[in-house]
Parts: sequence; structure tokens; C-alpha cells
Amino acid sequence: MNNKIVIIGINYYPEDSAIGLYTTEKAEYLVSKGFDVSVITGFPYYPQWEIRQDYKTKNYLVEEIINGVKVYRSKQYVPKNPTFLKRIIHLTSFTFGNFINLFRVDKPDIVISIIPFTTSSLLGWFLKKRYKAKHWVHIQDFEFDAAIDSGLLRGNAKLVIRFLQRIEKFVLDRADIVSTISLGMINKLKAKTDTNTYYFTNWIDVEKFNNNKLQTHKYLNSNTFKILYSGNIGAKQDWNFFLNFVNQLVNIENIEVIVVGEGAEKDKLLQEIKDYNFVKHYNLIPYSELPSLLSSADLHILFQKTDVIDTVMPSKILGMMASAKPSIVTGNLKSEVAKVFEDSNGGFYFDGTSIEELIDQILLLKKSKQMRYELGQNAKAYVEEKYSKNKVLSHFEQAIQNMS
Repeated sequence: MNNKIVIIGINYYPEDSAIGLYTTEKAEYLVSKGFDVSVITGFPYYPQWEIRQDYKTKNYLVEEIINGVKVYRSKQYVPKNPTFLKRIIHLTSFTFGNFINLFRVDKPDIVISIIPFTTSSLLGWFLKKRYKAKHWVHIQDFEFDAAIDSGLLRGNAKLVIRFLQRIEKFVLDRADIVSTISLGMINKLKAKTDTNTYYFTNWIDVEKFNNNKLQTHKYLNSNTFKILYSGNIGAKQDWNFFLNFVNQLVNIENIEVIVVGEGAEKDKLLQEIKDYNFVKHYNLIPYSELPSLLSSADLHILFQKTDVIDTVMPSKILGMMASAKPSIVTGNLKSEVAKVFEDSNGGFYFDGTSIEELIDQILLLKKSKQMRYELGQNAKAYVEEKYSKNKVLSHFEQAIQNMS
């Protein structure tokens, strides 16, 4: 049995959303199954893009034990306003700082590198070579593809991305197994490397939504029709469409839009919505409150940019669907998320070009509690079948056992 595992990735507990949550639950699950797990990571900073207050005064290198996991941290540079150049410095400081931590962990049998960052897999490859360990690369986000596909890169920025893509190819070709989180991303991965691939989807702990004692969350306790966006306020969402959307709701009575989250676009968004009294914003809540928050909405929304297909699979969709409430999502009609909504009949997916069609659907949902109930039940049944935490992680454990 491969007992000793080292996981390398920038996001980890106490970050309790997005990649940090998944990496933490992955590590703690393996510990619960008898593995010896160490994590090489950065200082917690996401999604606020600021190192947490309780870590700011800590030394450059920190060693902790959290729920049975040995955690080795290096303090990385974190930009408050993450421009392209600042993100590269952020990546570089994490990489060089954690090179030191490679010499502090025990000899591993298996190394798991989490992308982003691609340089996490470079650190993992170094451990693989040093200890003759197996190397599993897990891709949560094709970080460079989205940048290239957007067409916004120019000059030196493009050269940097191309260089990083060469590093990506180098480590993917030398890994023992490479996984990613959606079938569309698996296809993209197979175009990049001949290394064996593994479909390792994100998951949701549906049991947390089955508690009949879930209270209405304090942010959503009004008697209006409550439309919720919960998640990162970042560049991957279409905030121009969101502003057009709220502008169309101005004359509709008994409706409320609630945005819960933080991120690089937060300050700009708050400035844009300040004159809409039916739109409210709250900062990110603890993960323990998420089932209550999501279950208290009448409708979930997620407006994605349409120019990139399947470089990412938004994990927030699983929570939206597990809450047994319908969702309205926009994005590219060829994306895997569109297929999820077609198969589940748990909400509606639009291409983001017709705001009128979307508003008409919301008015229908607002009138029909029965329609909302049926769509919500469909959504929950779908994620329970395909994305439940125990099923996904049990298969992952078996794949780890099979590495020899």
C-alpha cells in the first residue's frame, strides 16, 4: 500500500471555498482511510486576495497539524488588485518559497499536485524524481488556456504564458496520471498529453442539505422572491450582463437580488449596484452556513462569460443544485454545464444574448411555487446520483490504491 502522500497546492484550510475546500476535504478523507498525508501550500488568502489576519504576523515558513494532516506553508506575495504581472509574481513567490518545503516533508510514495498553479506540478515532479515517487497531477482550472482564449494577452504577457504552457506540457508528459473535473476538460487534456487520464469531478456533501432543521439564513429572511448569487466575484463571471439583468428588474415588485461573495471585481461591482435598493451584498460566509444560505433562496443565478468553453467547471453549481432550488445559468451553449442542465432538468441555461427571454423565465418561476419545487427536486436528485462526496472520494481512494 502507498501510505505516504504529499499534496502540493496554493489553496488549503482555513480557506473553505472553491479549490481550498476540495483540497482540504481530499486530504482529510485520505487521513481517515489510514494514509499519512502532508500538504505543501501557501498562506490562506482567497477569495479576499489578502492574507488572513491571523496569519499575517506568522513566520515566512509555518508548520501545522490540522485534523491529522501535516501542513507546510510558505508565505507568498498576495496582490490586492491582481493584474497579470502581479499574478505572475504571486505564482513565482509561491513556487520558490515552497521549494524549501520540498526538503521538509517525509519521503512520499505518491505526490499529488493541484493546478492551479502549474508550477505546483513542477514542484511535484521534483519530488517524484528525488524519491522515485508516483506523481498524480490534478487540474482544477486550465489557467493559461482561459487567458489565451480570451484574446486579451499582448506582447510580453503572451510570451510568459507560452513559456508556462511549455512547463505545463513538460510536467503533464512526465506524470503517472493526470485528472481533471469535467468530461470536456478531459478531452482538452487528452489533446495536451498522452499520459493516462482520470475523471475526478468535484463533489458536494449532499447530506449537509438533508437536515430538516436548516434555518432560513439571516441574509435571506425577507418575504420577497429572493434571487441569489453566491461565490467568487471575479473575472470569469459576466458582471456586465448581471448589471443589465438587475436594471431589467427595477420595475418588478416583490423581488430581491442577493450577492454573497468576495473577489477581485468586488469593489467595482459594489460601486455599480449602490443605487439599486433591491440588490444587497454580503461578504463570504463560513462554509458551515452554506447549506442554510443556498437553501433559503428561491432561485440561483450564475452568469458566465461565453467566450471560453470548458476550461473551468464551476463548482458552485453543485451547491446550487444540492439546495433543491432551481437555477438560471448563462454561458456557452456548447459547454458541459449546459449539458448538465439539459440532463437534470434542474433549471434553465441560456446563451447570455437575450435578457428578455431570461426575465420572462424568472417571472414564470416567481409565479409558480410548484414549478420551482419540481425543478429543485430534479436538481438535487441529479447531484446526489453523480456528484455525492462519498461516491467521488471512494473512487478516488481506489485509484490511489491501484497506483503501484
